[in-house]
Amino acid sequence: MEKLAVVSGGSRGIGKAIVRKLAENGFDVAVCGRVADTLAALKFEINEDFGTNIYEFVADVSQKSEIKAFGEFVLNLDSPPTILVNNAGVFMPGKILEEPDENLENMLSTNLMSAYYLSKALVPAMKNLPIAHVFNISSIAGIEAYPSSGSYSISKFAMMGLGKSLREELKTSHVRVTSILPGATLTDSWAGVDLPESRFMSGKDIAEALWAAFSLSPNATLEEIILRPQPGDI
Repeated sequence: MEKLAVVSGGSRGIGKAIVRKLAENGFDVAVCGRVADTLAALKFEINEDFGTNIYEFVADVSQKSEIKAFGEFVLNLDSPPTILVNNAGVFMPGKILEEPDENLENMLSTNLMSAYYLSKALVPAMKNLPIAHVFNISSIAGIEAYPSSGSYSISKFAMMGLGKSLREELKTSHVRVTSILPGATLTDSWAGVDLPESRFMSGKDIAEALWAAFSLSPNATLEEIILRPQPGDI
């Protein structure tokens, strides 16, 4: 096996761009997603383009049992992961005083708890490596609320807390922790919006930033990366 990376929610959008960047640089990647056919297509694409392996696992990451099962799946591969990307997430717009209760519960389970359980499963094994890196894909909404961000912003602020706590706990190890906070990135979350593509960043921009942080010397940790479209937030 080549070096191993793990990406939750890696079959499309930002996650897929990250998977491609890791594969381009020689990583095999364990990926979870909800749809088996989408994961199979990703596996074929990566093998054709880069010759590296995708280890796919169907999971609804909002379910504790399924994200923990994905962690077990990864641990049963040949080697502990060098890179963990907690990317899985869902966006449901709404105002706190108006949105259904389920918005908060769903987004906390998907955006926060999946990262919490997967980190608990995999980071202990990563601590034995000479260098390893945890990336948490947060959002601009994790440092700044905006209209109709509602429970999404709550979940992403909590994601920032997870990253800061992990960083503090792992300072004496070889595991670096980086929170990435993208602004408007052209993914399915923006489907139907009447704006030109040029107004958005691409998933590839986020993947390039991640790789740049990983490529620093072991003496340096880039704790937080904020990315916005050049014209600013939408």
